[in-house]
Amino acid sequence: MSAVGLVVGNPRPRSRTLAVAEAVAGAAARAAALDASDRLVVDLADLGGRLFDPTDAAVRAAVEGLAACRLAVVASPTYKASYTGLLKSFLDWYPTTGLSGVTVVPVMLGAGPEHALAVEVHLRPVLLEIGAAMPTRGLYVTEDQLDRLDQVVDRWLAEAAPRLAGLVAATTPGGDQPAVGSR
Repeated sequence: MSAVGLVVGNPRPRSRTLAVAEAVAGAAARAAALDASDRLVVDLADLGGRLFDPTDAAVRAAVEGLAACRLAVVASPTYKASYTGLLKSFLDWYPTTGLSGVTVVPVMLGAGPEHALAVEVHLRPVLLEIGAAMPTRGLYVTEDQLDRLDQVVDRWLAEAAPRLAGLVAATTPGGDQPAVGSR
C-alpha cells in the first residue's frame, strides 16, 4: 500500500500532465504529513488498450493500488472540454464505493482558461460517483502557468492544505469516510 497515488490520463507517456500531477501530489502529501516518496504512479499511456481487458493483471493491480492509497491525484489533460477517454476507461473499473476512504485531488491541464470548470463539472462528479472524498476544489492548470507551476500549486494549497490534512487524518482507504462531496 502506498501513501500517495497518481493516475495520469494523458495518452502520451511521461507527459506534462504527469509532471503537474507529481508537483501537486508532492505538495499535497507534505500538507497532509504523508511521505511523498511512498507513492504509486499510474501513467495510463503505459496501459493503453489493456484497460479494456477485464482480466488484465497490471490494470487490476493499478486499480487496487490506487484504492489502497490515503491520498490520490487524478490528472488529465483537457480533451474536448473534458477529461480523456483513457482516464474514463480506468475509472470505469471501480464500483460505486471503489475509492471510499481515499482523499482525491482532481487536476486538469489545458491550453487556456476557457475550460477551467471542466475539473469541477466533469471530473469531480465521476470521482464522487466512485466514492472519492474531495475536501477541496480541483486544480486547473493552463499551459502558460507551467513555467511557474510551483507558485500555482502553492496558491491552490494555501486554501486546500488544512482541508486535505484533516480529511486524510480522518479516513482510511476502503473504510468509512466523512460525507465530503464538495467544499
